[in-house]
Amino acid sequence: MSEVADVLARHALIVCAVLALPSLAVCACVGLAVALLQAATQVQEQTVALLPKMIAAGVVVAVGGGFAMSAVAALFHDALGAIPLLVGSP
Repeated sequence: MSEVADVLARHALIVCAVLALPSLAVCACVGLAVALLQAATQVQEQTVALLPKMIAAGVVVAVGGGFAMSAVAALFHDALGAIPLLVGSP
């Protein structure tokens, strides 16, 4: 029973990491580019820093939404299949 919970938890953590990593990477790259642009132009407006990151995150979510839903659906299917093993039913 503990092995099933370990495998299910590992699968959930991997799915979370796979879904979060592209958005975080794109936002970090856009943030770096905006920071360099702000340092070069000395325009320190907060909305200039936030808006490109929000747009980039939205684009990543829109482009990868189908993959994300299939990954979450597979995790949900595995979790439902593991319920009898977790409660001890044969």
